Amino acid sequence: MEHQKNSVFRAYVLLILAIVSIIGGLKVLKAPTTITLLTGGILVSIVSVLWGTKWETIEKSLFESVGLMAIGIYITLAIGLLVGSWILSGTVPVMIYYGLKLLSPSIFLFMTCIICSLMSLMTGSSWGTIGTVGIALMGVSQGLGIPMQYTAGAIVVGAMFGDKLSPLSDTTIMAPALSGVDIIEHIKHMLYTTVPGYVISLILFIILGMQYKTGGDITNSNAQEILSTLQNSFNLNPLLLLPPVVVLFLIYKKVPSLPVFGIGIILGCICAGVFQGSSLSEMTTVLNAGFKSESGVKLVDSMLSRGGMTSTLGTVAIILSAAVFGAPLKAAGVLQVLVNSLSESTKSWKAIMVGSYITNLIFISITTSYYVCFTVLGPIMQPIFDKFNIPRKNLSRMLEDTGTALCWIIPWGMSGIFASGILGVPVLEYAIYAPTTYLGIVFAFIYIFTGFGIGKLEETKIA
Repeated sequence: MEHQKNSVFRAYVLLILAIVSIIGGLKVLKAPTTITLLTGGILVSIVSVLWGTKWETIEKSLFESVGLMAIGIYITLAIGLLVGSWILSGTVPVMIYYGLKLLSPSIFLFMTCIICSLMSLMTGSSWGTIGTVGIALMGVSQGLGIPMQYTAGAIVVGAMFGDKLSPLSDTTIMAPALSGVDIIEHIKHMLYTTVPGYVISLILFIILGMQYKTGGDITNSNAQEILSTLQNSFNLNPLLLLPPVVVLFLIYKKVPSLPVFGIGIILGCICAGVFQGSSLSEMTTVLNAGFKSESGVKLVDSMLSRGGMTSTLGTVAIILSAAVFGAPLKAAGVLQVLVNSLSESTKSWKAIMVGSYITNLIFISITTSYYVCFTVLGPIMQPIFDKFNIPRKNLSRMLEDTGTALCWIIPWGMSGIFASGILGVPVLEYAIYAPTTYLGIVFAFIYIFTGFGIGKLEETKIA
């Protein structure tokens, strides 16, 4: 008993140390996210080793976390290459051009969210949606004079909403699979926490859009300057829309992400050679260092000077640092202690669900990856939900509410890092304009305390 109390005490000390290191680094010292995560990981590792955790165990946990994050790292690098090739080819410029021509400022944010929702729902890929359509919509936003954080919020809401509810999405497949729930039942149950937040987000985008002039004709001087500059700088042939059409079609057909983006990069380079007359030397330079716009128009140059593999290395560094931060906490058994404490100290199903949500929030903040969160918490919490006769569909929904959704507004979370790096807007600046990401948890707590949207408590014993 004394050993058990000692383990619980040490687990909470390590957890507090990790939280303090994050708050102290990011908020007090204003240190870079990468350094803050590395420092926190080192401090927790030192204390864990002094208290008996073997370094080999921490190292194994680190390699497992990096392994689970590897696909995200490779996709991030691939999208950097994709963006560079699509700007050089004129694909992104032509998307911006037609976006400025067709979208009215007053409905732009609303339509941005709807477009990204449909793309993500059809393809099951939030990252693919942001890395393709999202980039072009950010350019249109600049041309219309709409704050970048508004647009980033609308893009994230749309991409996350579609991804969360799409039966093609990896998270929508993983969460019920690891919770022992049918995928259709899982999607239907998620509507309770996802749709209200999505409707509120759309209302917000309509209200924000009201402050901008209406009408379909672009008369804004900045927009006109952008249109003329794009026409003078690129051959804006409609065939340049072929690469994104092919990429989205392949994602929809469930072709693996990396080959899809590879095809998109190749198509971008081919279009760059055919339509813009780019040489192989120019292509390789842009793929590595990104496109550097030198039109002389500051707004256009800032809009198009992006992409390339090197532009994503900072994002990759944060992802790897997050793995360093979470590894010692996982190796020291902090999560298992939290779950055991929750199960043993609680007698009501409501307390179990509240505690489970809090545990998930802590764990996703530590691990930063919903892949890790799903694979660890799903199997661990199944017996607890069964013990209290709570329908397991609440477990699968909880994994998505706290993982798939919330990860977009955690500054060091994989999804947040990706969105911030690709869209060029810090996580904390767009987070407030992406209500769906956090309102799902708010509605979940409302349902827990009211009993609405939970399901029959006696229905859950699943073999």
